[in-house]
Amino acid sequence: MSTQVRKPTARVCEECSRVERWDENLEAWQLALEDDEKQVGNPHCIHEWDINGTFNPVNDDG
Repeated sequence: MSTQVRKPTARVCEECSRVERWDENLEAWQLALEDDEKQVGNPHCIHEWDINGTFNPVNDDG
């Protein structure tokens, strides 16, 4: 039995629809591209990320 901890790889602002993806090389959140267009949302938004408790970081293979 092994337990691993996962990290989220994407997030979406519930207020302005800004989309970001985790970049492993930069070790930072980066704007997502859809159809070659950056998903910036509203630059003045405080960003309410879709953190609702449904993401389970623990992956138990047992």
